[in-house]
Amino acid sequence: MPEYGYQAVDAQGARKDGVVEALSEDAVLRSLRSRGLTPLRISLATAGSVEPAAIGGIAVPASRPPGKGKPTQADLLAFTSELAIMLRAGLSLDRALKVLVGMSHKVSVGSLLEGVLAAVKGGAPLSRAIAPHRIFFGDFYINMVRSGEIGGQLSEVLTRLVEHLERIRALRESVISAMIYPAILLLVAVISVVAMLGFVVPQFETLFKDMGDALPTPTRIVVATGHFFTDYGLLLGVGVFLLGAALSKWFSSPAGRLWWQGKALRLPVFGRIFLKYEITRFTRSLGTLLGNGVPVISALNIATETVGNVHVRSAFERIAPAMKGGGRMTDALYKTGFFEPMAINLVRVGEETGRLDSMMLELSRILDREVETSIKRGLTLLEPLLILTLGMMIAGIIVSILMGILSVNDLAV
Repeated sequence: MPEYGYQAVDAQGARKDGVVEALSEDAVLRSLRSRGLTPLRISLATAGSVEPAAIGGIAVPASRPPGKGKPTQADLLAFTSELAIMLRAGLSLDRALKVLVGMSHKVSVGSLLEGVLAAVKGGAPLSRAIAPHRIFFGDFYINMVRSGEIGGQLSEVLTRLVEHLERIRALRESVISAMIYPAILLLVAVISVVAMLGFVVPQFETLFKDMGDALPTPTRIVVATGHFFTDYGLLLGVGVFLLGAALSKWFSSPAGRLWWQGKALRLPVFGRIFLKYEITRFTRSLGTLLGNGVPVISALNIATETVGNVHVRSAFERIAPAMKGGGRMTDALYKTGFFEPMAINLVRVGEETGRLDSMMLELSRILDREVETSIKRGLTLLEPLLILTLGMMIAGIIVSILMGILSVNDLAV
């Protein structure tokens, strides 16, 4: 197995040199990243081998197969983290971007970074270079980078952005992970019922054929349903698929989004969780922006855009105009009707002490914990409910069949 020499930096910006055995440069790259290191140079140490070409004086792997797909939030987090580490290690912005272009696994990310690099080489600051890619970076990210450039603290601001993005990702992943088990239960329930009605029940149809009205009503209903699934199962599947596609398209439209997001906020138990999740995103974004010197009104407008629920965002959009008119943030937040007294008191303390940014971040941490706790409690109720519903449905089908069999035996006697 060939040996590769590498130069890398850790999360604190300290340089690390070493040699590792691996099958390819790509394997070396994955190994370094798994150890929390950002590679600056990877070269083949075995004699007689050709080293990879250097970009801007820094060698990068040249044999990685390009990945496909659009840039994602995971790509944004990786880019921000690695750029912050390289800047802390003393690399210039253009050299760091060159390394990231060579390290990119996706064609889309590589071409995007090449455009950013070209703009930086042309004399544009990073905030202006990433502005044409607003869909990927977002206003929040761009304004944070601009504030770091103004204060001469770009690497520190990027580090804060990494922390912000990681918290958002962790919260989103905790919500998704918590919903996996109920989703599996629901899928199993649907498959079980369809299998019972479509394959098991029809096996008893010949047994009950001659009984007519003497067959118990529950048995007749189950048999008719099973017959329907057998005869029209394919059409039913196509219909469900088309209906799902139509509903998905409608839900993504402005009118559909307005309807289902309003219903989601009124759900028992989970409606409050959805609201706290949106408030968490808003308060964390606002606190991070204020902590980096972004003016309050601009920070409010940017933080409001990070809110996904249309109804919540509409309420938050009235905060900035209220403050422009001379009002206090505490009063504006109270009028939205979404903030609890504890949150209002924290914001009031932040306004009175001039530490609004830290109070907003503290509020986001409190709401983070409440969201996680509420999800666990909600799922504690939902999981047995799904299991009980599945058991009752299957038990109902089995009891209906048994009632029909007992009726056949009674007629035989």
